[in-house]
Amino acid sequence: MPETLSGTIRSLTFRNDETGYTVAQFEPDDGESVTVVGVMPLLAAGEAVELLGDWVDHPRYGRQLKVVQVRPVVPTSLAGLERYLGSGLIPGIGPAIAGRIVAHFGPSTSHVLDHAPERLQEVAGVGAARAAAIAQAWQSQQAARAALIWLQGHGVSPRLAAKIYEAYGAPTIALVQADPYRLERDIPGVGFQTADRIAQALGVPHDAPARVMAGMSYVLEVAGQEGHVYLPFGQLVGRAVNLLGVDAGFASEMLTQRLQAGDGLVEEFIPALDAEQEPERAVYRTWFHRAEVGLADRLALLARAGGDRLATFRSLDWRLLRRVLTEGNAGLALTERQAAAVEAAFTKPLTVLTGGPGTGKTVTLGAVIRLADASGVEVALACPTGRAAKRLSEATGQLAQTVHRLLEVQPRDGLLSFTRNEANPLDADLVIVDEASMLDLLLAHSLVRAIRPGAHLVLVGDVDQLPSVGVGNVLRDVIAAIQETGNRRQGSGEAPSSDSCRLPPDSCALIRLDTIFRQTAGSYIVDNAHRVVRGQLPVADDPKATDFFLARTDDPTRAAELIEQLVCERIPARFGFGPDDIQVLSPMHRGEAGVAALNTRLQDALNPQWGNLDELEVGGGRVLREGDRVMQTVNDYTKDVFNGDVGRVLAVSTAEKRLSVDFGGNVVSYEAFELEALTLAYAITIHKSQGSEFPAVMVPVLNSHHIMLQRNLLYTAITRARRLVVLVGDPQAIAVAVQNDKVLRRYTALAMRLGQSVDAKVHS
Repeated sequence: MPETLSGTIRSLTFRNDETGYTVAQFEPDDGESVTVVGVMPLLAAGEAVELLGDWVDHPRYGRQLKVVQVRPVVPTSLAGLERYLGSGLIPGIGPAIAGRIVAHFGPSTSHVLDHAPERLQEVAGVGAARAAAIAQAWQSQQAARAALIWLQGHGVSPRLAAKIYEAYGAPTIALVQADPYRLERDIPGVGFQTADRIAQALGVPHDAPARVMAGMSYVLEVAGQEGHVYLPFGQLVGRAVNLLGVDAGFASEMLTQRLQAGDGLVEEFIPALDAEQEPERAVYRTWFHRAEVGLADRLALLARAGGDRLATFRSLDWRLLRRVLTEGNAGLALTERQAAAVEAAFTKPLTVLTGGPGTGKTVTLGAVIRLADASGVEVALACPTGRAAKRLSEATGQLAQTVHRLLEVQPRDGLLSFTRNEANPLDADLVIVDEASMLDLLLAHSLVRAIRPGAHLVLVGDVDQLPSVGVGNVLRDVIAAIQETGNRRQGSGEAPSSDSCRLPPDSCALIRLDTIFRQTAGSYIVDNAHRVVRGQLPVADDPKATDFFLARTDDPTRAAELIEQLVCERIPARFGFGPDDIQVLSPMHRGEAGVAALNTRLQDALNPQWGNLDELEVGGGRVLREGDRVMQTVNDYTKDVFNGDVGRVLAVSTAEKRLSVDFGGNVVSYEAFELEALTLAYAITIHKSQGSEFPAVMVPVLNSHHIMLQRNLLYTAITRARRLVVLVGDPQAIAVAVQNDKVLRRYTALAMRLGQSVDAKVHS
């Protein structure tokens, strides 16, 4: 049961200015000093506050009040008022002057400060200038107090309330009352739901135009999280109606008004694939529209650019060179398609190399790199993630970077910008991006902006894997555009005209590798991955199998128990793998066999709190302790750690609320406000595993996961393993996943923009 305490802040033990997390000593009006912890606005010693919180027993620091709400109040006692005035919150007043002011005015001190501040000159040592400064600071403090109390009274957290007041200052209450939805636009970290909660508390009508228009942006934001670059007009209206509970006609009218006003949204008519159908009325957020148009324009520019930086390769005798490559005379023995990919990389401005696991994509890249080195060609090798870049470096012997590093990322004010762009392009003649299925629209756009016209771009990836976590479906769209170009040429016998095709056939190549090389006797991983892609069930019951197994159950609790036994005992005993070699990949976050519950279970089993290990609570009930396996969830270029990097907690300082993590020799320190970037990694989602490989992979596949059971999800999970796959689940659930080959459509017009002109009827 939450308890309310009124009293005075005696001292601050710790405060993180980024998060507002505070540890303080608090003296209640009617009790002994206690420790209070939690996210709070900036407080000072001597400040009077009312705290709402719950009592907790910390294993090391004892009983504490975990604060959920802070309400600043004006001290009522003379001693409290003297401490408050002398705390440093009011410039111009130190402890000595504070004592003289309170001694002179007594119980009337607050009234004088509020209504007759000129009387401060009656106090020795306070002249007219100091009296005016004290009055201004006092009024500012009271305005801040009023704003914080008002915001918290409408459900705003102390940290967010302080953030809002910092942005708006004294007019905070008036500005938020006039338009609470401006918070979404003005305050980083405030979304529609927070602004809407405040608006509803203020009595804003559910059909207020400002609410409906803000709701449209939120619907598009959620659609972006699903991978969509745009939404059709009707679907956007339908989603808004369901979210906001308003009439469809009214929502449509509000959206039309916003589009006509050009307020952050763009409408465009996208030609339908079927010429007999009406164009699709697409609504974009402005920056997504700009990125999609820009990416298509830059790819078309690369495809059509004059001044080919690799023009000399067009005159080579490629028939002879391909024979050398395929006969093994150069230390290689490539297939015809692999050799064709090598030729395309040097003779086509744009090449896509795709294929499943074990089909030789990396070997082909190695041949491209060797020929480039021998010819003095400047190559830039990149991947969307740090894990994938590390793997590629190890496989090719060449430096591979993240795309962000290649473009020389410069984080500024929480946003990313890149030093490399059209004005400062890359020096490379040949840019190769591996794991290109992970490229989202915004990153792909930034990449192609930095490639010099005349340079060549090679995209390498497995199009059957999951698409990028971010918006768009870049690799699939580029492949579709190249295929469309080829289809039209085959249909007419002639190349499409430059007016109808932005990627001329002689400027781009699509190479699919389908010969499986990476297969050994008794090995089923690669074969089963290809079976899944073809819509066939994986073979999991063959007694001759040495690397692919099924542990049968459809009960989520039993599945979790089996996973714990397999990770901790059975797999290490039979195969010799250590727990660090085994990665659990779950389709979902929630549920007994979801990532969150499995991480808690495996943490308790593999790194239990029985040895008095130091640990920190990092929010949401999550605990990180010394020895835990953790994953970085965002790119941090200052620390040189990236989204998906896995490491081990090396040390924890509970007193300073910080810890250090060893990422394979790169030891990184984290302050309290940075801990949200870390999560336990005994189990991770299949989406998070993209670009990684692990010695052994364990995957729960249950009917309770039905909303996530898709062919490309199961395929991606299987292809993360090098030596062992164990599926834990029900054959029926596996069959559902294999049969579900409907890749959820992502609304994106990139393929259309590359394949043909888009109607220029745009509201922006």
